[in-house]
Amino acid sequence: MEKPVILQVGPYPQWDQEPLDAAFRVYRYFESADKAALLAEVGLTIKAIATRGELGANRAMIEACPNLELISVYGVASTRRFLALDNVLLQPHHASGTVEMRKAMGQLVRDNLADHFAGQPLPTPVL
Repeated sequence: MEKPVILQVGPYPQWDQEPLDAAFRVYRYFESADKAALLAEVGLTIKAIATRGELGANRAMIEACPNLELISVYGVASTRRFLALDNVLLQPHHASGTVEMRKAMGQLVRDNLADHFAGQPLPTPVL
């Protein structure tokens, strides 16, 4: 099965980037010297835009991707331009709001603390 094609607007931490690369065919907008040429070349294939709130997705990106199905944003975003669109649903990010995920997050904190005090590399270092 062919991987879905996404446009990545800005860099992500390694722990986010690796699963993104594994699951999708990723075009890195932020690394492209000629962003308009990149959009012209691959825009028809883009199914989703992955971005952070401070970066957003600009009109040129959206218009260059006529088969766009999803814009995934995390962080604080300017939503005014999206409120007028009929095909947009805006909601806060809450994917981690399950009991299982919250337990896993707590375990990750404990693992980071234990490894730090044992002089071991951290599972999720903040650089």
